[in-house]
Amino acid sequence: MHAIPRRASLLLLLALSACAVGPSYQRPAFTAPLAYKEAEGWVVAVPADALDRGPWWALFGDAELDALAAQVEVSNQNVAAATAAYTQARALLAAQRASLFPVVSLSGGASRSRNGGSDGGARNNFQASIGASWEPDVWGRLRSANDGAEASAQASAADLASARLSAQGELAIAYFGLRQTDAQRALLAETLTGYERSLQIARNRYNAGIVGRTDVLQAETQLANAQADALGLGRSRAQFEHAIAVLVGKTPAEFQITPQAALTSRNSQVPDVPLALPSTLLQRRPDIAAAERRVAAANAQVGIAQSAYYPSLGLNGSVGVGASSVSALSNASSLLWSLGVSAAQTLFDAGATRERVNAASAANDAAVARYRQTVLVAFQDVEDQLAATRVLKAQEALRRQAAESAEQVQAQVQRRYEAGQVSYSDVVAAQATALSARRALVQLVADRQTTAVALIQSLGGGWRAPE
Repeated sequence: MHAIPRRASLLLLLALSACAVGPSYQRPAFTAPLAYKEAEGWVVAVPADALDRGPWWALFGDAELDALAAQVEVSNQNVAAATAAYTQARALLAAQRASLFPVVSLSGGASRSRNGGSDGGARNNFQASIGASWEPDVWGRLRSANDGAEASAQASAADLASARLSAQGELAIAYFGLRQTDAQRALLAETLTGYERSLQIARNRYNAGIVGRTDVLQAETQLANAQADALGLGRSRAQFEHAIAVLVGKTPAEFQITPQAALTSRNSQVPDVPLALPSTLLQRRPDIAAAERRVAAANAQVGIAQSAYYPSLGLNGSVGVGASSVSALSNASSLLWSLGVSAAQTLFDAGATRERVNAASAANDAAVARYRQTVLVAFQDVEDQLAATRVLKAQEALRRQAAESAEQVQAQVQRRYEAGQVSYSDVVAAQATALSARRALVQLVADRQTTAVALIQSLGGGWRAPE
């Protein structure tokens, strides 16, 4: 006869467990553009999905960069910290999921007592019991907490991908800056050779009484300034090398990169970066994914706050034995058991629950706003880098032409000076113009490489959203 009420109670609990409160999560709406504004005339590389297959830095075709980028994965401390944060988030998720299941505990004890009765003897008491407690997730509070923990873990995974992409991008930019400095130093070394030769010519002509000492002083000034510039480039290279050492998890003292004589086809390669469609950018960028998952976590907090309007229920039960001796514990006649149901409902809290719901809703609105702002900034990043890529590519041909023309002018003015047709001031001006044009060309090649890296980062690198 008692089985029917127990079954009815169980059915009631199961029915109530479907009464979850809280808003259903929907990804914040954002209308992506149909195309990139600055992508007109862009040549998409083949295959078009290269960024989703393998390390993106391999597009630059530099074996040394490949080796350095691989070290970022295992040695960079920022990436290690993000990895630890992701591991922590996964552990918190597992702990939250455990709250959906009953808690089972085992207890035991022994005591000895004496009463003041006529027998006056001491008595022993031994107990052993096993119990369980469970909070039915009637209003979905635990499930909301579990959903929030899962969303937070996914956000941590996206943060890890973002930290990895950021470190790899910083490494690539520092590496290309170092190689650009190597090229500048090689160019300046070649120029210094020419300046020394010009100084010797000016001294010879001065010693022969053909020109005044002004020509020698001008040549010495130009040579000294160029030598000072060369020392400054050495300082810049050291800073780039130190930055790369830290990015790969080493101290600058134990790290060194061999200088290269000049720009080559390998270290000046600028790939055509495959573009992602505007609609897929929302899934490819880890920072966008992290922001969206934090919206889901904030939405779950609203459900948790709203569940406080409803009563909390608990089930607990235990079974155990008690006896005056350990051997008697196995006697079935000493069996003790209990089963109980508990319920609690807040009747008055001066509006605290309502305000907690309002606070959770406001936090959710803030997370939605941050998500949409992250998306807007992401599209701005892509458009900025596309515009820079297009302009720099067009500038390179002009810079190259200017450098070639300036070198020809320098050679002609040098010959005319040696023939006594022009003053040394004309030689200085021609040499300065040629050097400036050649250095501008080297700088532009480096700018194209770093812009390509920035474009890859703005497109999400090689990161892929989990299915």
